[in-house]
Amino acid sequence: MEFFIISMLNGVSYGLLLFMLSSGLTLIFSMMGVLNFAHASFYMLGAYTGYTIASFAGFWPALVLAPVVVGAMGALFERACLRRVHKFGHVAELLITFGLGYVVLELVQLVWGRIALDFKPPQSLRGPVFTLVNHSADGLQLFMGAVPQAMCSATDAAVRVVCSPFPAMRGFMVLVALVILVSVWLLLTRTRIGLVIQSALTHPDMVEALGHNVPRVFMLVFGAGAGLAGLAGVIGGSIFLTEPSMAATVGSVIFVVVVVGGMGSLSGAFLASVLIGVVQTFAVAFDTSLATLAQQAGLALSPGVLANTYVKLTLAQVAPILPYLFLVLILIFRPKGLLGTREG
Repeated sequence: MEFFIISMLNGVSYGLLLFMLSSGLTLIFSMMGVLNFAHASFYMLGAYTGYTIASFAGFWPALVLAPVVVGAMGALFERACLRRVHKFGHVAELLITFGLGYVVLELVQLVWGRIALDFKPPQSLRGPVFTLVNHSADGLQLFMGAVPQAMCSATDAAVRVVCSPFPAMRGFMVLVALVILVSVWLLLTRTRIGLVIQSALTHPDMVEALGHNVPRVFMLVFGAGAGLAGLAGVIGGSIFLTEPSMAATVGSVIFVVVVVGGMGSLSGAFLASVLIGVVQTFAVAFDTSLATLAQQAGLALSPGVLANTYVKLTLAQVAPILPYLFLVLILIFRPKGLLGTREG
């Protein structure tokens, strides 16, 4: 039971990290109609900027300042480059953001090097937020924080004790992602700023006539989306690795999340992120061979190369391609996504 609970929490926390990334991309696309290919690069910039600030000011100032710095970079890029090619259509926008990704990668390697950095979370978030203790005699128990080592060791050979701690940093990541979800949703649906932002995409002339600067609105939206990616970078970089390949690791997955959830749908991005995170986590955790799964499903495997391939492959090995298989199914049977309103 503790294995299922911890695996579910790990999957949800990873999915919410994907949501923190995809929320900024969804915000930019839904408000501006721009599919930003360099969004994962802002995530990487957030991690490296956060590492630099944390090295002399601490983690908590870095958590606040790094997203602001990355957001300012995003706004500057929109003002200086993206705005100039916006009139040429989506292809020009895709190409310039695609090129920005390579520029950021080379700059990161030039400034910080190619070796992974030791970006550690603060001392208060390095331990477990709670520990599940599964005792064969006493059952499953929940303890806040860490438990003494003596509780995880059985004195009797017939007694089985399993301790499963859940990292505090992952719990903090879940909390931040939920705050982002509620905050962005309230901003877009319950405030005058959100009304202006949404109207600027569909009726820019009317918004201009009411005295609002539409290009400035788009610049701020792009900067806010980049800032959300930078915030995810600070948290993700301290949990996982801060390295030059971190953008490529999540870059394609967040586009899968946006398409599966529905282009421009914040709630769809949240649902797709959690689904993909849970599915991938359980696929790695179970690590069952495909032959065993086929037999349990009642499928007969004929001898030969195909059967041998099934025997060799495990569910953990195919876990990285599961989101893309999900993407293919969504594009075939529901092109507008799970909660989307537009197709493509």
